[in-house]
Amino acid sequence: MILVGQYDSPFVRRVGIALTLYGLPFEHRPWSVFGDADRIRPYNPLTRVPALLLDDGLALLESHCILDHLDGLVGAERALAPPGGMPRARALRASALAMGMAEKAVALFYELRLHQQVSPVWVERCRLQIRSVAEVLQAERAASAHEWWLGDSLSHADVALAVALRFTADAHPGLLAMAELPALASHAARMEAMPVFQSVSQAFIAPS
Repeated sequence: MILVGQYDSPFVRRVGIALTLYGLPFEHRPWSVFGDADRIRPYNPLTRVPALLLDDGLALLESHCILDHLDGLVGAERALAPPGGMPRARALRASALAMGMAEKAVALFYELRLHQQVSPVWVERCRLQIRSVAEVLQAERAASAHEWWLGDSLSHADVALAVALRFTADAHPGLLAMAELPALASHAARMEAMPVFQSVSQAFIAPS
């Protein structure tokens, strides 16, 4: 398998972390959607990452779809997602909130960095959405006594939380007051200290 995209993308990074945790062999092509658009387009005509090229030549797109496929490869006992019921619903919800926050952080960065005329209304909307998600996730984490988001084992929800917070902090320093999000910050910091998170990592590179 070939994973396309840079690890400063939270969407690419969560796939790289899952592949590594699952022990699935893959080649990483750290291409940028800006600098390497012509290379990425054959894998994804939308010129988005991640893309995961399977051994039969099929390119899977979007991180949640890729993770669903990887979960199927390793089987329910090893998958980082509950197979069904409310545990799965909670995992999907937490992951959706975390990655939605990351999407708004991307949109905000593009608005501030790439547009000649910035929309104050759009900027404030993105900032409010990011902060609102962080506050909800903080409250939910603070109310849980479990080691991990869903209980006693690492899940995709934990990974989504960590990579989304890392990207938001890198792309928008100071946007989130982490002192006001202690449970969330502690959870993410513990995960970032894990060897897999350190190995599947890249400093943020702003598009030019």
